[in-house]
Amino acid sequence: MIAAATLSLSQFRDRTGGASDKDMAEVEEFEMFVRNYQNMVFSVSARIVGNTADAEDISQEVFIRAYDRFKELRNSTTVGGWLKTVATNLSINHLNRYRARWKFFSEQTAPVEIAIEPDQENDRAAALELAIQKLPDAHRVPLVLFHFQQMTYEEIAAKLQISLSKVKSDIHRGRETLKRLVTK
Repeated sequence: MIAAATLSLSQFRDRTGGASDKDMAEVEEFEMFVRNYQNMVFSVSARIVGNTADAEDISQEVFIRAYDRFKELRNSTTVGGWLKTVATNLSINHLNRYRARWKFFSEQTAPVEIAIEPDQENDRAAALELAIQKLPDAHRVPLVLFHFQQMTYEEIAAKLQISLSKVKSDIHRGRETLKRLVTK
């Protein structure tokens, strides 16, 4: 799913220009690690940020951080959770840089009208994913954190630095918009 994440890491060499067999084995092991987890990391990021280009950039950043800690992560039983947490945090940090933009949309009272492409109307899961991606950030982020990351309302409020009532309101509005979009 992430084209850039599947690039070969074999071009990483030590300063003398050559790589030892041990280094090459580690690079190959990391490439397999990336292949195993890239879809999960990308999905987490894409659902939160709502666009694939930003999600790809965030996914790459997650795997750069994983590469720096690969010796610790390679035998960890909680590596999936660690990757999910890093992807979530980086995605939220990305959105926080643009908080003024998504705060504006969350304060609008008119419902958002989003058309679903006709070729995907039969595929409910694809329609849902498309609808989630097109939600305004202020509705999509809390909704994704609640339903896909299993965070509580309180955790979401703390992470996004917004009030508990705003979290509940945004999740409710997001659900209502999704219901209208998916049941059309």
